[in-house]
Amino acid sequence: MSYELTGKLIAKYDIVQRTETFKTREFAVEKTDEINGRTVTNYVKFQCIQDKTAIVDRVNIGDDVKVYFNIKGSKWEKDGKVNYITNLDAWRIEQILQPGATAKTDNEYLEPLDTFSSAPPDAVDDLPF
Repeated sequence: MSYELTGKLIAKYDIVQRTETFKTREFAVEKTDEINGRTVTNYVKFQCIQDKTAIVDRVNIGDDVKVYFNIKGSKWEKDGKVNYITNLDAWRIEQILQPGATAKTDNEYLEPLDTFSSAPPDAVDDLPF
């Protein structure tokens, strides 16, 4: 089952190489809700694993984001003691643009396609259609 959460990206950490073949990366999101006229702020830490560790590179600290994740749990036993570990494994993150904002592109200097013409401005258009 997949879940999603929206909030503001407040921290992203370096990739940690756990073993020769396994790597993780963590990041944190601030989630603020209004409950009965009161503001409640929660801080949620996610982890990415393997090829998903790069998904956080696309967003910046302070960006509003939507995180898609799975909940994973494991049982850990040592010296007769049992511990349970829960991970929020993020597999996708999207930047949420504020109303009126536009996404940045590498080609902002180009003219919009509806006004672009490859002909010089003084060319005569004598086509019958």
